[in-house]
Amino acid sequence: MNTPNKITLSRIFLTILFMLVILGKMEFKNSVGIVLFILASITDLLDGQIARKSGQITNFGKLVDPLADKILVCSAFIAFVGNGLMPAWMVAIIVAREFIITGLRSVAASKNIILSAEKLGKHKTTSQIATIIGILLEQSIAELSTTAANLTNPWLPLLVECLKWITVSLTIISGSLYLFKNKNLFINDL
Repeated sequence: MNTPNKITLSRIFLTILFMLVILGKMEFKNSVGIVLFILASITDLLDGQIARKSGQITNFGKLVDPLADKILVCSAFIAFVGNGLMPAWMVAIIVAREFIITGLRSVAASKNIILSAEKLGKHKTTSQIATIIGILLEQSIAELSTTAANLTNPWLPLLVECLKWITVSLTIISGSLYLFKNKNLFINDL
C-alpha cells in the first residue's frame, strides 16, 4: 500500500477516534475533538498532493479518498445532533446531499463518465469544515475556561450560527446545480 493510501486510511481511523471522543464522556472532549478533526482534515490535503506529485494515484485512492472525506464530515455533523449542537434537519440536508451526489457519481461511473467536483462544491466543503471547527472551537472554549467563553460569547455563537446557515445554503445550492448540470445521466431512466 502506498503512502497516499495509508494517509487516506489514517483519516478513517482518526474519524473513528474523533467520534469516540466527541460522543464519549471524557473531560475536554471538544478540545481533543478539534485537534483530531483538524488532523483528519490535514490528511485530506496531504494524500491528494502526495499522490499527484509522486504519480501514486490508484483506483483505491480514487474510491476511498472521497468516501473518507464524506465519512469524516457527516460523522461530525451527526455527532453534533447527538450532542444537541446542531438541528437534525440541517444535518439531514447535508448528509442527504452527500448520498445523492455520490449516487450520481456512481451512475456516471457505470456509464464510463467521470464527474469532477465543481467549484461551488469545493466552497461547500470548505464551509462544512469551517462550521465543524467553529462548533468545536465554541465548545472547546466553553470547557477550557468560563472566562474565555464569556469573552467570546458576543461573537462566536453568532459566527457559528451564520456558518451553519451558509453551509446548509451552499449544500442545497451546490447539490441542486450539480444535479441540474448532470440531469441527462438520470432523466432518461425515469
